Amino acid sequence: MKRSRLPLTALRSFEAAGRNLSFSRAAEELYVSQAAISRQIRELEALIGKPLFERLHRRVELTEAGQALLSQLTTSFDDIDRRLSQIVSRPEQSALRVSVEPSFAGEFLIQRLNSFRLQYPQIDISVDAESRLIEFRGNEAELAIRYGANARSWARTQAKHLVDVMVTPVLALDLLASGVPLATPADLRHYTLLHDYNRDGWATWFHAMGLPDLALQRGPLFTDAALAMQAAKLGHGVALGDRILNGADLRAGLLVRPFEMEVPFGAYWLVAPDFQHLSWPAKTFSDWLVEELRNSPGKSET
Repeated sequence: MKRSRLPLTALRSFEAAGRNLSFSRAAEELYVSQAAISRQIRELEALIGKPLFERLHRRVELTEAGQALLSQLTTSFDDIDRRLSQIVSRPEQSALRVSVEPSFAGEFLIQRLNSFRLQYPQIDISVDAESRLIEFRGNEAELAIRYGANARSWARTQAKHLVDVMVTPVLALDLLASGVPLATPADLRHYTLLHDYNRDGWATWFHAMGLPDLALQRGPLFTDAALAMQAAKLGHGVALGDRILNGADLRAGLLVRPFEMEVPFGAYWLVAPDFQHLSWPAKTFSDWLVEELRNSPGKSET
């Protein structure tokens, strides 16, 4: 097909619908009606001579042809977006937008950003505290810092390992002094457990301790680890902490560790569409972050 005949509007509509697997979400993203999205995709399918979607009950799935086309279009549109962003950026002052898990942003990154600014005053960092993985499109961030089990947790992205998370119970010193002595992990049955995201963390820790009967213990549930940790510092219960995010609180005595046992529970990852095409500010920040984590006091504590 000649370039002059490429149906760019229809291709854009299909890419949004395929990426979201939803005509309605594509319509919201492109600020058009759902009927317009449907019409554009029907016209594109007619032009190609093959269906791009399987229309199922209340959902759609990509056909083999649709998957092949979506992969190429998403890569191409992202490349165009990155090139345009580089062209319009101010050469005298570089800006970098980073999407960061709220707990990592509040407990680790913010404490160290001034160090980055002093080293690289020409780079302005914009931090978006967001747990949902962004699409890396338009004005969204170029890099993301996310917590996950493995590097394949996020589709159509690349991920680099930053640091493993090793969890252990933490609580306020006053609560430890006034409560039942914590001689063994089994004594935690007498305390309120603070959960973040879901109850998997405590379940994993108790199973590792050989106490599966305590894995179902109830307690307040917080949508962010930083909130659970704030509740722990206020003496509301026992949370699962780690040396990276809670090292400063542990050193300051705001939190204490009743046990030495640590259990692996996922990792933090640096996520980007393509690490080979990072801007200079993004590459600089990435290298700096890796070095900061390598030298973090929490990693060498005993």
